[in-house]
Parts: sequence; C-alpha cells; structure tokens
Amino acid sequence: MSTEVVMPQMGESIAEGTIVRWIKKVGDHVDRDEPLFEISTDKVDAEIPSPAAGVVAEIRVKAGETVPVNSVVAVIGAAGEAVAVPPAPKAPESPAARPAKPQEAPAPAGRLRAEGASASLAEARMDHARAEAGGSTEEAIRERSSPLVRKIAKEHQVDIAQIHGTGIAGRVTKDDILGYIGQDGRGSQTAQATQVGTTAAAAPPFKPGAPDHAERMSVMRKRIAEHMILSRRTSAHVHSVFEVNFSRLAQIREKKKAEYERAGAKLTYMSFIITAAIAALRAVPIVNASVDGDSIIFHKDVNIGIAVALDWGLIVPVVRNADEHNLLGLSRAVADLASRARSKQLKPEDVSGGTFTITNPGVFGALFGMPIINQPQLAILGVGHVEKRPVVIDDAIAIRPMAYLTLGYDHRVIDGAVADEFMSILKQSIENWDPEQV
Repeated sequence: MSTEVVMPQMGESIAEGTIVRWIKKVGDHVDRDEPLFEISTDKVDAEIPSPAAGVVAEIRVKAGETVPVNSVVAVIGAAGEAVAVPPAPKAPESPAARPAKPQEAPAPAGRLRAEGASASLAEARMDHARAEAGGSTEEAIRERSSPLVRKIAKEHQVDIAQIHGTGIAGRVTKDDILGYIGQDGRGSQTAQATQVGTTAAAAPPFKPGAPDHAERMSVMRKRIAEHMILSRRTSAHVHSVFEVNFSRLAQIREKKKAEYERAGAKLTYMSFIITAAIAALRAVPIVNASVDGDSIIFHKDVNIGIAVALDWGLIVPVVRNADEHNLLGLSRAVADLASRARSKQLKPEDVSGGTFTITNPGVFGALFGMPIINQPQLAILGVGHVEKRPVVIDDAIAIRPMAYLTLGYDHRVIDGAVADEFMSILKQSIENWDPEQV
C-alpha cells in the first residue's frame, strides 16, 4: 500500500514551503521517521521525516520548487513494490540520421573579396557614424570588444584597435587578443623598452583565473536580507558599549565546570550573561517591550532569543520563560536549541515570540559588534570576545579577563539614559556575581 507524503504546515501562518533537497531518491529504502527531504519556510529550515517505511516510489516536486502546504510531494511504496522509473532522456539524433543539407556552390573569389571589403566599409561607416553622433573612438572599440577583452588589453598594454577581430561585426574576441599576445605578445611596454635600447623579457601568456559565478539566494538568506532591511528602516538604531570585568565569572566557572559536565551541561559565559540580562530586564522593563503601531507592548514573559550561526545562515531560537530557569536549566536549554538549530530540527514555535535577543560575535574573536535589532523587539545585546587585558585596579595595573558588551536599542522608544541604566545593572551583576546563584 502506498503512502502519500505532503508538504507539512510548519506553523499556523505558514502557507507554503520550498524543497531545498531530497535526502532520498526514487528507489531508495526509507524507514519510518527517517529524514526524507529538507524544506525551507518563512520560519525555519527543517528536515522532514518519512511518514512510513518502504521504498521511495515517486518524487513529484523537484528541489528548488515551492508548493502550498498539504501538497503531495512524494509517494512511499511498500517494500518490494514496483517503482516507476522516470523515462530516460531521448538520445540526440546522430548526424548520419539527419538529412544532409544541400551544399551551396562556393562563391567566386572576387565575390568573396568584394563581400569582405563591403563588410569592412560598413563597419568603418558605423564607427564614423558613432563619432559624428557624439561617440568617441574608444566607445566604438568598446562596442567591438567585451569587458574581459578590454581587461586583458589593459593588463598587457595592448591597443585593441591594432587587433583584427574575428567575431561578429569584427568584434575582438578573447581568442583574438590571446593569440595576438602570444604571437606579438610584448605589448606596448616591450615596444617602448626596445626604443630606448633596453632588452625586456616577453610577457608570459595570459592565464585567466577562475570565472565569476552566480548563486541564487536561499530562502533563508532572502529572509535574513528582508528582515535586516526592514529593521534598519523601522528602528532608530543607537548603540552603547560597556567594558565588563569577567574575573569573578571566570573563577566561578572554573570551579563549577566539572560539576555541570557531570550533570550533562556545559557551563559557558552565555548562561551567566542571560541570567544577568534577565535581572536587568526586570529592572528596566521597557527594554523587554516591543512596538505595535503607536502602542508600546510591555511583555510579562521574558523570552530570550539566542543567535546561532549556521553554515548556511543565521537563526534565532528562543528560550521561553527564561526567568523561570536556573543557571543549569539555561545551560541545557541553550545547548538543546543550538543543537537542534544545526541539525535542522527546530519547529516554528522555537523561533517565535522572543522579547529580547543576545548575539555573540565574540565566539569568532570579535571585540564587539553593532548588532541590528530583531524586529519587533526594541533591543539586542552583543557579546564581545572575553580576553585578558591590562586594566587599572586600585591605581595599579592588573591583568583581567575583560569583554565589551554592546546594547543596540531603538531610540524611538528607549532613551540613552535608560539604555545605560540597563547596561549598568547588567555590568554590576556580572562583576559582582553571587557564587550561591550557581
């Protein structure tokens, strides 16, 4: 018995999905709940499991196509069931099978010379007409050559006008200029060197590098681009940067790291920063708000979005009710979301409903960044690289683990004094951490 596979609805507001790639192909065996294909929607990229065990009998939607939800995209047949093999592409007709075209009688030599002369004369008239119309000789040459040819000519100091073009309407092709350089290939530089009595080595044949290529944006990349442009147009972005001493956290983390590992969690600075941010959000609630038209929505819940860098883009899963987690719970929640993001196992509800976002450019060594607000939120925290630096403590120079924390905020709603109050509370929480909180 066959089972139809449909495009799933990944959330109430999702109306369609794009098939990114097929993990299985026609004829492959697949187990129930084994990943069958990968999709991209307005919310998440996800791998979709097979609804039944069997053999992939038919694939109805190709990779790259977008279809409405609940559309049938494939059929799973029972094991041993005949599989519809797609028809093989039609072989090209052999030259022998094609009817021979009657050959035209060769034109007399005089006629060929006349036609060549007429073409050259017509070309000259066209160049002259361009010049009379306000165009220059350079423009005429430009029309008779491609950008690549002009680039090669410039690099080798070759006058394109001196090259006989074999292309359409006398255009100078790449083969023409490479042949010219190979035969006479010293260019104007060598000619000038010969005139002043110096000997210069002939330029080596030009070897063009790898050609440019174009790639279509993925659905995720388009979504990121649209969201970033929207945020820049919507919010009045301002940033405040604070330098924070991580000495106390470093000591606590070193003492508790093994204990957390035994509990199946990794104690990172991010868990401490989230906890400190929650305290600051409670003290300055407008930073946890959002804008809806002319209204400011103050959120009861604290839902922290954590930016996760992927090989194919960026996604922001959300730790819901983050204020209800202790440090161990936050460590586990962040690790779980990051793992599911990288394995494309997130659900739409995992990436929606955030009230405040934290991004960590410091993981790549950046001292700080100027993050863009995640709409419709009002603020985003950027965490710089924690590194040892010389600082002045009690009028003495000491080496301490320091980091820059950046708050990007919407100046339409949040004033600088309010943003700095938030950052001051955050800084104090980190620098004066109570070991009993761990």
